[in-house]
Amino acid sequence: MRISEFFQLAAHGTTIRREVLGGITTFLAMSYIIFVQPGVLSQAGMDFRAVMYATCLAAALATFLMGLLANYPVALAPGMGENFFFVYTLCGVAPLGFSLTWQQALAAVLVAGIFFILLTLSGIRSKIVDSIPSSLKCGIAAGIGLFITFIGLEYGNLVVSSPATLVRLGDFRQPVALVSVLGLLVMIVLLAYRVRGALLLGILATTAIAAGFGLVHYRGVFSADFHLAPTFWKFDLRGLFGVHPATLAAAIFVLLYLALFDTVGTLVGVGQQAGLLREGKLPRSGQALFSDAVGTTVGAALGTSTVTCYIESAAGVSDGARTGLANMVTGLLLLAAMLFSPLASMIGGGVAVGADAGGNPIIRYPTLAPALIVVGAMMLKVVRELEWEDPTEYLPAFLTLVAIPLTFSIASGIAFGFVSYAVGKLATGRWRECPVLTYVFAALFVVQFLVL
Repeated sequence: MRISEFFQLAAHGTTIRREVLGGITTFLAMSYIIFVQPGVLSQAGMDFRAVMYATCLAAALATFLMGLLANYPVALAPGMGENFFFVYTLCGVAPLGFSLTWQQALAAVLVAGIFFILLTLSGIRSKIVDSIPSSLKCGIAAGIGLFITFIGLEYGNLVVSSPATLVRLGDFRQPVALVSVLGLLVMIVLLAYRVRGALLLGILATTAIAAGFGLVHYRGVFSADFHLAPTFWKFDLRGLFGVHPATLAAAIFVLLYLALFDTVGTLVGVGQQAGLLREGKLPRSGQALFSDAVGTTVGAALGTSTVTCYIESAAGVSDGARTGLANMVTGLLLLAAMLFSPLASMIGGGVAVGADAGGNPIIRYPTLAPALIVVGAMMLKVVRELEWEDPTEYLPAFLTLVAIPLTFSIASGIAFGFVSYAVGKLATGRWRECPVLTYVFAALFVVQFLVL
């Protein structure tokens, strides 16, 4: 069967040339994750290069599946937000984190991935998403955006810890902070001029600036020495099931929750832009959801966090992508990126800026900081969709939004939102407006607060 017939190019009003261009554009828009993901997960003790390879392989597999099974131009990769939940909540120290090892955290992602597959095949997954209030979805997305921005500010030493006020403004005369500011300015200009691949180009420009300050050093560009063993099949199921049952339940629930809304929200948004919706619904949504479920499961086995659909796919759609053929191009480029591990290590590697009270080095990531700040800002767009005239809608969303960065925990922020939403609807006599499943989740969070 010809490529054009398999992907139904004529029916979607596209051509091979447009699909190839769209696939390249999507890769350029999302390729920052190749550098960011290993930089983030390495803070949990994971091997940088192994995480990079796992990221590329899992992303390519899920992207191929999406194109072949659902015929959608939507690429997938480890999600922003999910990776920080992995490091700062799953592997974070109690009481803010669950104190899991990274091997146990990978096991949690694996279990969640298996649940994804079962929920998708049963058709329950889409029903769960539909039952959660839209205001909470907005609050969670915006809260994660603020959380990522705060991490970016910390990575760039633009904010530092302070005994009196918890945080304060960093010293902009220091090289790390100065590089971060200059890199952020470059990204602002690139985005303002709508330059294709602005985030990737911004990261490369920031790396060049950092090299000028002597913060990064040339380590080469290409390498065919694939290095996956440190994370491959390292998940610890026995250790995971040995933790407190409430901790286990909370970890799996939040992983499920984040992936549910990330994937569906992106599919609907990109699908609408590409003209794929039919009467407000996505055909073949089951196949699309199955793709990210398999990607998450395989990704956990390889050594990376939850895989989800990428909103950056909208960039490829804007350049003409309409079918899964664009995903074939994006997937091949993700595999080709594995040859650039020395470049990724140079860009994503940290810079020591001192030591903490215990004598441990304080590591900052000025080359990644601007990208995280920009990604966080992009995620805040959803707040305009809130019902600002209804306190029972916008206040729970607001509490979620501020609780996530202030508690340094996505799980805690979600709990704030669910409980306050349920209480608000009950107290005002509008209990019918709150879905039953939201009451169930709120009750579970209350139990978690009382037990843990």
